[in-house]
This record gives sequence, C-alpha cells and structure tokens, in this order.
Amino acid sequence: MKKVLLSLLRDKNIDIKKFRELSEKMGFILAGEVGDILEKEKLEVETPIDKKLGIKIKNDIIIVPILRAALSLLPPFLKFFEYAKVGFLGLRRDEKSVIAKMYYKNIPTIKESDDVIILDPMIATGGSGSKAIKILKELGVREGKIIFVSVICSKPGVNKIKTAFPKIKLIYVEQDEVLNANKFIVPGLGDFGDRFFGTL
Repeated sequence: MKKVLLSLLRDKNIDIKKFRELSEKMGFILAGEVGDILEKEKLEVETPIDKKLGIKIKNDIIIVPILRAALSLLPPFLKFFEYAKVGFLGLRRDEKSVIAKMYYKNIPTIKESDDVIILDPMIATGGSGSKAIKILKELGVREGKIIFVSVICSKPGVNKIKTAFPKIKLIYVEQDEVLNANKFIVPGLGDFGDRFFGTL
C-alpha cells in the first residue's frame, strides 16, 4: 500500500489537500513499520475469558523530525507513539556547498535505553540526515538505537548514510537512482516540504 501512496504523492497534479491526506496515511504505515522493529518485552494480558501472554514496546521513544518537511510525518507518528517525547533539529542545506548547517536544536534528555526515531521524508544527498545522526551521537545516542524514517531517497544519499553509520536502521518506501544538478531526487516528487506547506 505504501508504494501505491507514493505513486500518488509523486503526481504533480494533486492538490495540497490530497498531498496532506496521503502524507498522513503514509506516516501511519511507516510508524507501524517502526513499531514492528522496536524492542519488545512480554506482558500478561487478561482477556474476558482467560489470560494470554502478549508483548509491549520495551523502551521510551524520542521522535526527532528534521525541520521543516518532517513536520508532515510527526502527527501520525504521535498518534501511533502517544507517549513519545519530541526533539527538533533545524538543518538547512547550503545550495553552493551542499553542506547541511544547523540553525535550530531542541532535544529532550535522552536516556541510554531510549529508541530515537529521526523523521525526514526525503533523503537526497544524505547531508542533512548524516548531520542529524552525528548530532545525536554527540549527545550520547548509540547508532544502533537510531531508526531513520523517510519516504523517498536517492541511492547516493542512502549510500552516504549507510557507509558513515552502518548500525542505524533505515526505513524508506522507495529509492530513486540519481540526483540532478540541483541535487533534487530524480524522478522524485519535487520538494516535499514545499508541496505539503504550499510554499511552491
């Protein structure tokens, strides 16, 4: 289903209302995939008839959207992980150097056991994603506790992140092969944030 949704998101002719609806649906699916790989622990559940051994998510969760495009995915993730704390990273890519620079950071205290979910709907060069991971590691987050969630990626961007941070878990819907001269994913879907917020 997520690839069906992505095909619709790619369509340049859909309006802002539809793009937002599709983004929310995609967010729920991706949140479910994250839930599947989070560490679990056993618990006993009492049904109306008998007792049954079940499972629950073991650790606390910190969600870190990369501003601003990832704000599109935050609401469905918060509905899925209702008790998650939220941190924010503002990263802006310099159009000449293509180096991501941080302009805002507000991260809650992260315990060693916490699972940290980075949200960024597009991985183009991988610069912003790599910078976000580096910042979290400097705060003491172990690589293996980070789950990076994206909608659409470029092959070079994914390779950059996986090479630099081989222990993180990376979830995305589809990977396009190339970037154009302006470092946009091809064929991609344009700028996710611009299409979601209407700043085209």
